[in-house]
Amino acid sequence: MHQPQNAREVAKRIPRSEVRQRLIAAAAEAFAESGYSAATVDDIALRGGFTKGAVYSNFGSKQGLFAAVLEDRSTSERDRLLQAPARPADEVAAFVAGVVAESITEDEQRGRLGLEFAARAARDPAARRSWGPLRRTQREAAEHAIREVSVRSGLELAIDPGVAALVLHCLTNGLSMEHLADPEQVDSTAIKRAIAALIEAITHSESERRS
Repeated sequence: MHQPQNAREVAKRIPRSEVRQRLIAAAAEAFAESGYSAATVDDIALRGGFTKGAVYSNFGSKQGLFAAVLEDRSTSERDRLLQAPARPADEVAAFVAGVVAESITEDEQRGRLGLEFAARAARDPAARRSWGPLRRTQREAAEHAIREVSVRSGLELAIDPGVAALVLHCLTNGLSMEHLADPEQVDSTAIKRAIAALIEAITHSESERRS
């Protein structure tokens, strides 16, 4: 792959948001092919058509770029939930479960990379400084999504939205790991059933409240 000789000048002419997205896409490819540890900043920059300085100026570090890759994929999942038309209360659990199941089974690489980086963060303080804030941001975003979906559908949460977000976040992570370990048994159907069961357990519809 050829890197432009004037990569710095090219980067200056491109909007910062586009530079970030191109580097995130390049990093996703590199991490998918080589894993987090083996992928290098030089290779990622080359794939994106920039110098490694663009990586550091936009993300601060390789860890920061990796966190951005995971957050980008999580954002896509949340956008599907929030941008979809409002659904009746009795359809919400199945819809959310379907989105989560598709994300887990169709994007296994995210699950593998997440496990790899979590293991690294447990041993590496630098990785932990990126990992902790990322997970916190994801939980907060999940709480926001839960609030929005519940209001639009007329569902009432039986527990605090923050607790609901934490439980759903943990269940999703666990299902992702179990799917990677045993995809035949923990398949899309099993994942949908688990997510739907949780949502039904922690919500009440308007008709249920009246009764």
